[in-house]
Amino acid sequence: MSLPRRLGWIPGGILIALLIWFTFSVWGADRPIGASTAISYMGGWLFGLQESEYFQKIKGSGAWEVLFLIGVLIGGSFTSLFITKTFKFRVLPPLWRKHKNESVASRLIWSFIGGFLVVFGARLAGGCTSGHFLSGASQTAVSGLIFGGVVIVVLIVTGRLFYKNL
Repeated sequence: MSLPRRLGWIPGGILIALLIWFTFSVWGADRPIGASTAISYMGGWLFGLQESEYFQKIKGSGAWEVLFLIGVLIGGSFTSLFITKTFKFRVLPPLWRKHKNESVASRLIWSFIGGFLVVFGARLAGGCTSGHFLSGASQTAVSGLIFGGVVIVVLIVTGRLFYKNL
């Protein structure tokens, strides 16, 4: 079995730097990278809350972030299908099967709980990891750098607690 092709960290870093530069520039979106406001924006549209004060406040950034997320989906799909050729649709990833269980319901419940906590935390913090870390740290904002460090520590601790037998 051969390993899938992966993008090295240097080209990956260059591509992220170009994405950030283009997003911040007047030739691109002329705004920072973010994604979590798209959830509130889509919720406002789904539940007919376009006239609410909060929706009016987020409608510009929310609309942009929906487009940004569509681009992320298209770019990720394109990369996994045509560049790394690693696309696989799985409800139960191998790591889950090995260290947790074979239950699809368990996987879906934990995925929902994790997704809810991530979105809730992002809205509570006033932005998501892409906004706080990519945009903040790229501008050397102390809050963005602290946030990035905290995220890395929490990821390690959570991974160790959730997958105890790794």
